[in-house]
Amino acid sequence: MINTGKLAGRTLFITGASRGIGKAIALRAAQDGANVVIAAKTADPHPKLPGTIYTAAKEIEAAGGKALPCVVDVRDEAAVRTAVQNAVAKFGGIDIVVNNASAIALTPTEQTDMKRYDLMHQINSRGTFLVSKECIPYLRKSNHAHILNISPPLNMAPHWFSNHVAYTMAKYGMSMCVLGMAKELEAANVAVNALWPRTAIHTAAMEMLTGKESDQFSRKPEIMADAAYAILSKEPRHQTGKFLIDDEVLQAEGITDIKQYACVPANADKLMPDFFLDVAPENHAASLKKPAAGSEGGKIEGLFQKIESLLNEEIVRKTGAVYEFKVKGEEAGIWFADLKSGTGKVGKGSPPGTADAVLTMDSKHFFDMFTGKLKPANAFMTGKLKISGDLQKAMKLEKLMGGLKAKL
Repeated sequence: MINTGKLAGRTLFITGASRGIGKAIALRAAQDGANVVIAAKTADPHPKLPGTIYTAAKEIEAAGGKALPCVVDVRDEAAVRTAVQNAVAKFGGIDIVVNNASAIALTPTEQTDMKRYDLMHQINSRGTFLVSKECIPYLRKSNHAHILNISPPLNMAPHWFSNHVAYTMAKYGMSMCVLGMAKELEAANVAVNALWPRTAIHTAAMEMLTGKESDQFSRKPEIMADAAYAILSKEPRHQTGKFLIDDEVLQAEGITDIKQYACVPANADKLMPDFFLDVAPENHAASLKKPAAGSEGGKIEGLFQKIESLLNEEIVRKTGAVYEFKVKGEEAGIWFADLKSGTGKVGKGSPPGTADAVLTMDSKHFFDMFTGKLKPANAFMTGKLKISGDLQKAMKLEKLMGGLKAKL
């Protein structure tokens, strides 16, 4: 997307802008010569996540913008208010707010401790509300006022709640701010919209959550940055109260080469769909081929026997986890795979010790998942696969299946 210069001199207050999508949006605006307030917690380097508010500030200024790094925990009302006041003192006002800061825990109800529940709701819902509230008096004075929340469409399909109800509630809180504030601020000519990715976006946080191979089936943060730039460049009165999807925004702008945003262009048609968008993997452009007729049924037990014959010490060393599989439907039963010791072991029934991850799935999808016709991440995100326990270890199965599918 070509820069239009429409954000030149505008001041953006972006939460969580020290890395990932927030930083990508900041850099995109900086190319226009925008002022960017980097409101994030990371003042000192994180042991696992690269980037601080100060390194981000250097990148923004190198890209052509002006930066104000502010140490801000969006849960802290005083810290948010101080950052807003400092932004106004330095740049003379605030034109655009991007509520990007978010916390995630993809755990079912019984595995969600209240400390994690509170963290998600305080950062996602409350933080978005608080930052917007403190900035609104200045947005009212701007002639180009926008609030953009990085949050999903409000989709009430039960499977988007059942696997991780606490996270869904917290994330939908951000979306409800869009729904309400868009109408509330309509007369003040303040546009309030939401932006959400069609596919997984490769960031350091995503890599920490799902593993180093997550880039293979993800898009770059730049697709969100370009989409945000397109939205924020419009006159506020032209679009408000919308729940927008990144590739649809770009296609409306005449950008047809979406493949350029894939981290691995060769996998551009095999991308992992993101949450909250009801498109079945087999119908999604990013999906694998449809399962062949008759692939399910009468094969689950034989599948486990074949898997056991293929196990070795290298697979066990790379996986290091014990799994319990609760298979439902026509071939209901419980199986386990011990990929933590020796050369590995597979059997019927519960594992001898405690499972690191428990995976629940209907038999009609189970066979397809192990033979490569249905990606585990896709199955999980569309509710076909339920996971309890250690999500990162559960996702290691994707790599294991990739090595076995040609032999199964």
